[in-house]
Amino acid sequence: MPFNVWRVIAFILAWLVFISFLHQTLNSESGDRKTIYIGYMPVVTNLAAPLLDYATQEGSGIRFKALKFSSFAEMAEALRHNEIQAALMIAPLSIVLKQQGEDIKVVYIGNRHESSLVTRKDLNIKTLKDLKGKTIAVPMRYSGHNLSILYLLEQQGLSDDIKIVEMNPPDMASALVSGSLDAYYVGEPFAAQTLKSGDANLLHYVEDVWPNFICNLMVVKQDLIEKDAATVEQLVSAAARSGFWAEQNMDDAINVAARYWNQSKDLVRYALTQPKKRIVFNQYIPKQEEMLYLADLMLKYDLIEDNNIGTLVDDRFAKSVKPDNIKDINSILINN
Repeated sequence: MPFNVWRVIAFILAWLVFISFLHQTLNSESGDRKTIYIGYMPVVTNLAAPLLDYATQEGSGIRFKALKFSSFAEMAEALRHNEIQAALMIAPLSIVLKQQGEDIKVVYIGNRHESSLVTRKDLNIKTLKDLKGKTIAVPMRYSGHNLSILYLLEQQGLSDDIKIVEMNPPDMASALVSGSLDAYYVGEPFAAQTLKSGDANLLHYVEDVWPNFICNLMVVKQDLIEKDAATVEQLVSAAARSGFWAEQNMDDAINVAARYWNQSKDLVRYALTQPKKRIVFNQYIPKQEEMLYLADLMLKYDLIEDNNIGTLVDDRFAKSVKPDNIKDINSILINN
């Protein structure tokens, strides 16, 4: 049997195992509480997911259950099949899903300025031009990181000189250390892993080349908005308010995130605080013009066939968030 056929069979089997696990996880919830399942990746931009999960473990209100994925592709498939009701996904992927016919809305932008481009330390890279002939990994072709690096390479006349590969963020650090990668561009804490260990050098923070960069955002399906707008409003307000709480209670936020992400507290602290005040928690309102800009770049680099995104953004929930009266973590659930 040809090798490619075996690869297809292996993928199908892996997907069936994943779906079975997901069904078991979803069906394991007990009690009569309404539960909203949120797909997320363990990155700083998605810090709201573990915080919402933690804040709603007890009580009688809505349970916001965070489900951690190892890739954005798996998360997108789970959303397609209604295994999750909300997804914190990499921004350009939402445009692809919209153009593929998924009736989704962008309702919230995750914490900004949390991505970094790092290079293998032994290469002594000082500028992007020093990476000529080298390989850079991005989370996926439909990512802001890919758009950013494509733009930078074009500006410096390096478009044909540096190889870009797709790699799941959890695999990037080990690939760099092993020598199979020369650089990678990703959200934290995955870049911090090699910076903190001394295996990588920082080439630039994303905000140095793209102010207000959107890494991840939250999408929900339009039918959820139509059937249960009040729940979407609480979801978005709690997500936004969790950022304000984290900013004022960094130690507690680090403790929660480290447990959910299965990372050390030292690494999470490094990612959230180096440099100080880097992470932007208050730019959470989605804007149609920002998504159109992403679509224009995706069209420019032949990632999509047109830049039509329709009415992808629904900003009313984020605009109604009140960023005050935030005391303990449970108070993020009360928007008054």
